[in-house]
Amino acid sequence: MSSSLLTFSGHQYLRQRLVLSILSGKHIRIDKIRPEDKNPGLRDYEISLLRLLERVTNGTIIEISVTGTALLLRPGVISGGTVVHECPLTRSVGYFLEPVIMLAPFSKKPLNLTLTGITTDENDLSVDLLRTVTLSHLQLFGISDGLELRIKKRGAAPGGGGEVQFLCPIVKQVKTLNFVEPGKIKRIRGISHAVRVNPQFSNRMIEAARSILNRYIPDIYLYSDVYKGEESGKSPGYALSILAESTTGAIHCAEAISQAGVAPEDIGLKATRALLSEINRGGCVDRRHQTLILLMMVLGSEDVGRCRMSEPTAKTIQFLRDVQSFFGTSFKVVQADPSDPESSQLVYSCYGTGYVNANRTLA
Repeated sequence: MSSSLLTFSGHQYLRQRLVLSILSGKHIRIDKIRPEDKNPGLRDYEISLLRLLERVTNGTIIEISVTGTALLLRPGVISGGTVVHECPLTRSVGYFLEPVIMLAPFSKKPLNLTLTGITTDENDLSVDLLRTVTLSHLQLFGISDGLELRIKKRGAAPGGGGEVQFLCPIVKQVKTLNFVEPGKIKRIRGISHAVRVNPQFSNRMIEAARSILNRYIPDIYLYSDVYKGEESGKSPGYALSILAESTTGAIHCAEAISQAGVAPEDIGLKATRALLSEINRGGCVDRRHQTLILLMMVLGSEDVGRCRMSEPTAKTIQFLRDVQSFFGTSFKVVQADPSDPESSQLVYSCYGTGYVNANRTLA
């Protein structure tokens, strides 16, 4: 792989570009990071992410310009091991875990990462969805033994105080994915939690969600997760995360988070409606996990991987372009069901690069 320099501009899609750079070994330079903003340059959570990536890898050199509006990254090897990181209270731990989950299977030693901060907020995936949905997506690629996310403490915004531990095994190579049968929804699972508020809020969210879901399917299990005392963090908050699983193992997920002055019932209804619209879009993978699945398909063994998903989000479209810059892999995207003009589902297929984890210690 040539270590030629790739240049990007803007603060968007920073995380996926850092991940692609570390995996492909190509140096990147990102400039024009919020140059017009009244507070220009990198935000504290972006710098914190760079520090975390520096700890998870060995030999990575990150240079940030004086104004913070440009950065240069020379990637090292992904080393793994035991890492403890404190996340700033401007973003939840999901923001930091998503890129790490993409890198962890290719490290030298199995990763044991402890993150502290806010566990659930409205910008990023909550730890519940990362645990139940994101990790089960990794299992499609043969990454399963010892893969775990433990929620030690919850932390609602703005005070945080949560703690999660992420354990990830290492693999030599990921399997090729062939996932084009979405199947029919067979069960719905969910977790609601309420910290530092009346514990009844949790049950009220569940009842509201059931009032809609009971019309569709009998197999519904919504679990109320209770955290007491120290384990419930520093701020009050509650949320409901639900997921629907199909007969072929396709998972769609949605969540809603407490807002000031909104009743728990409305949060329950909001999450449920979001889940139904996600199921309506169809496909085998929901929109929030498109980039993870596509990345693992690119890194798959030298064979054609196929996956059926709904139309790409703006983030996914940019990700496909970035993948082409870093790995030279382009996807073939065709309509999943040409006979049905109403269907917006697409089949994404690509030829894997046969990426082999060269970092791992040979046993």
